[in-house]
Amino acid sequence: MRKAIEPVAADDAFFHELLNMHQAIHESGKALRTPLLIMRTDFMDDARLGPQLIEFNGIAAGMGPFGQRAHELHRYLQTQQDQTFAKWSQTSSLELIPNPAIARLAQGIVFAANTIKKHSNEPGPTKFLMVVQENEDNIFDQHLLEKQLHLLGIETYRRTFKQLHRALSTGDNDRLVLEGVGGIDTVYLRAGYQYCDYLAEDIDQQKCCDTLMKTRIFIEQHRVAVNATVSQQLATSKRVQTLLTSMTAEQLLTFGLTEQEAKMIQPLLGDMRPIDAKSYDFIQADDVSNWVLKNQGEGGGHCIFDKEIPYKLKTLTPEQYPTWALMRRIHPTPRAIPALVVRDGEPHVVHDLINEIGLFTVHMSGSPATADNGYAGYLVRSKAATTTEGGVHSGLGVLDSLAYND
Repeated sequence: MRKAIEPVAADDAFFHELLNMHQAIHESGKALRTPLLIMRTDFMDDARLGPQLIEFNGIAAGMGPFGQRAHELHRYLQTQQDQTFAKWSQTSSLELIPNPAIARLAQGIVFAANTIKKHSNEPGPTKFLMVVQENEDNIFDQHLLEKQLHLLGIETYRRTFKQLHRALSTGDNDRLVLEGVGGIDTVYLRAGYQYCDYLAEDIDQQKCCDTLMKTRIFIEQHRVAVNATVSQQLATSKRVQTLLTSMTAEQLLTFGLTEQEAKMIQPLLGDMRPIDAKSYDFIQADDVSNWVLKNQGEGGGHCIFDKEIPYKLKTLTPEQYPTWALMRRIHPTPRAIPALVVRDGEPHVVHDLINEIGLFTVHMSGSPATADNGYAGYLVRSKAATTTEGGVHSGLGVLDSLAYND
């Protein structure tokens, strides 16, 4: 991990701190947490190449519950307003594909939490802690998951990193204890994927963000299921994705894949190229519309398109090269007929709708935590082909559903 991330950490302050956290956790010999990987892997269907990987989301992978609600809304409209639904459908015989995101994500969390609880020999209900951003506005997607956990007998708590500072302690058998609550069985991070989540000017004593980063390290030094661990966050970064795309099918065998699996997966990884001194000349000689320039940031607003790419490349220093990558742009075939989308309560007709599909999976210590090899539902985000930012929360995308098309 260090070898993969060090080139980025040399110029990216956040990745420098993530790598320091990773080393602090593991070099102490007290990485007692159980890794719980709740991941969303995003794909788009290229018109020429077929399904292509967009990115891995190993930390704060959200919108699954909202994705299920979108599916339920479409099923309701298909049943109650069948003629209107058919008018905006590509075929009159659409069979909507069930989306079990809420139940499956909760099942995976419950499996992990109950496993930790069982080994603690502590009486009382199983407890789940969600670490959220300050002034969180994406609460409804999160509450749908919490509500399902309540139905399954899990107590849930919400705290920011700042609230956890001085509120966590060590119990018997290295149990993570939350003040006023007791032993915690699972910690789920919906924060921590950007530098500002650790900013606490009123309590930082030595340097920016040091105090709250120590809080995250402290969590991982206890017997608790954690998503995402610092290791998971680094392993699902765009830096690692870039390295994976450069590997042959034979090289992918080192990850425990069979030869057949490696040959099937390798074409899906797409084409990403690290930045070097020749990248500017390369992009000038090619069509810039074939590429996207990405940095290591998570969430929206971290991609550069079209004529802005060579301009940005020209400004990069050699030290900044490892923090950026060129990704071959995916060009899906737009929907054949117009689509009706709703944003901010207003309907709009879109004539070139394209889709991005995210598949949720849940694994505990590398093994599936739900049925169907860890599958935990899907998220479909649709947008106009001319729109570059397709996120629902921070972009111009809308929630959508999958359907079988005969």
